[in-house]
Amino acid sequence: MKIGIGYDIHRLDKGRQMVIGGVKIPCDRGPIGHSDGDVLLHALCDAILGAMGEGDIGMKFPDTDPRYKDASSMGFLDEVAGSMRGKGFKPGNVDCIVITEEPRLGPYRDGMKKNISVALGIRQDDVNIKGKTSEAMGDIGEKKAMAAYVVVTLIKE
Repeated sequence: MKIGIGYDIHRLDKGRQMVIGGVKIPCDRGPIGHSDGDVLLHALCDAILGAMGEGDIGMKFPDTDPRYKDASSMGFLDEVAGSMRGKGFKPGNVDCIVITEEPRLGPYRDGMKKNISVALGIRQDDVNIKGKTSEAMGDIGEKKAMAAYVVVTLIKE
């Protein structure tokens, strides 16, 4: 078994689409990024890549490459999942924390779990997503940023 941890943070700005876990969420601001800025999927990709010893999302999908401008992070996850399967691994479980003052994740959590479980080929019960705030402290608390942490276990098939 291998274990990986992923982290991502993005500044937020008005006029950007909010995407978390591949789900578009109505919100007055969204993440600033070269791609769609999906902090959850970026952290998940980092966790899987880390468990496999393959660097990080910035090495695999550099923000200097125009192919990834405004790209959907679901595409990143699909490619990382393909590499994972190619190395003979499957996820045992995925545990996620998304830290944001808004939006509240509750109404969107099932959609996020479905997107992740389908991309990774696992049951939705093997994906856990927790929404947290920073209690109005720091840039996240001031609604200037959002972050995510993910831990994943990979099992050799």
